[in-house]
Amino acid sequence: MPTTSRATTTTSGPRSVLDLRRPPTPPGEMLLEEFLRPAGLSQVEAARRMGIPLNRLNEIVHGKRGISADTAIRLAQLLETTPEFWMGLQVDSDLWQAAAALEKAG
Repeated sequence: MPTTSRATTTTSGPRSVLDLRRPPTPPGEMLLEEFLRPAGLSQVEAARRMGIPLNRLNEIVHGKRGISADTAIRLAQLLETTPEFWMGLQVDSDLWQAAAALEKAG
């Protein structure tokens, strides 16, 4: 019996969905502006509820630290989202930064 795959094959070669003209919204900015502030949730309270040090959350908010799988799970539980949402934001940001650096290096 043949197996099926959800993967798709493209014959036209690799295609980038990254738009280097505009960086994606950083995960920390999304966290602060779309989740914490509207919920009236301080970083101190969010970190306490997540069971993580405040400096870990603060560094994410300020773009000094990325979102790990552990943090993505904790954010998802706190904010009723999914870990994939947070990891997706991080991957988009990482890919954009790498592509921009590669383009700059020429």
